[in-house]
Amino acid sequence: MEDKWSWRWIGVTAVAPVSWGATYWVTREFLPADSPLWGAALRALPAGILLLAFARRRPIGSAWWRAAVLGALNFGGFFVLVYVAAQLLPTSLAASIMALAPVALAGLGWMLLGARPTGAALTGAALGIIGVVLVVGLATTVVDPRGVAVSLTALAMSSLGAVLTTRWREDAPIMASTAWQLTMGGLMLLAAAVVVEGAPPPMTAPSLLAFSFVAVVATAVAFLCWFAGLRRLAPATVGTVGLLNPVTGIALGTLVAGETLTALQLAGAALVLVGIAVGRRESRPRPRPALLRRADARPDCVTR
Repeated sequence: MEDKWSWRWIGVTAVAPVSWGATYWVTREFLPADSPLWGAALRALPAGILLLAFARRRPIGSAWWRAAVLGALNFGGFFVLVYVAAQLLPTSLAASIMALAPVALAGLGWMLLGARPTGAALTGAALGIIGVVLVVGLATTVVDPRGVAVSLTALAMSSLGAVLTTRWREDAPIMASTAWQLTMGGLMLLAAAVVVEGAPPPMTAPSLLAFSFVAVVATAVAFLCWFAGLRRLAPATVGTVGLLNPVTGIALGTLVAGETLTALQLAGAALVLVGIAVGRRESRPRPRPALLRRADARPDCVTR
């Protein structure tokens, strides 16, 4: 039963990095390249409003400032930094840096949660990182140090947000907490977009469809699955599953854009899957606390 639940939550969690991998192609092909703040705001805020309509809960007490902190880490700054890094660095190098997520999550999870990673989790993370490096290749152009700094900052923000989400997991149900974070982060991005970029970019039918995908599928649904995995799997295991992000991006590039994968890249994709299989041995299904089973017993949220 334990193994069954472990794989089930790994499958749920995998929805997130797979959809994020698809976002690379959608953003590049259909979304405005010169409006990163508006692009991030139109991704986060509609997703937050959509989830709020279903969650029908509002934060009270400490949940307000926690939602603001997590919204800034998981959505606000992170969405913009990833966009900027993609403009400054070759895709292969940017993806390779973000592939360090398992190491960052395992280290922060150990420091902040006391979740010491097992040998299996560390081995799985190492195999996954090697696999991603093989898939995306190595940079062959001049590397902009600003891009490296921005990408590392994005990685640190995302990893810290993920670990803090795990640490505060009992404060609210998943849908409500995700909605609060997205809305808070989206409002921050909206204010920054108006001040810095002015009017929103013009919309076309393809861009509207693209924004719908990134807001609903790659944000609302994806982060629900991601946070669900963070509540039930070890941080190192979740980080290893996240390696499906760049692998998905490469796969879509091959299928849609006609790119060709070498034998080493195919071997790297297989190695990522092996790393996930090895690293998931650290996962343990966490029983749901009574506070999460009774809506009327939650001290940090209230039904409207």
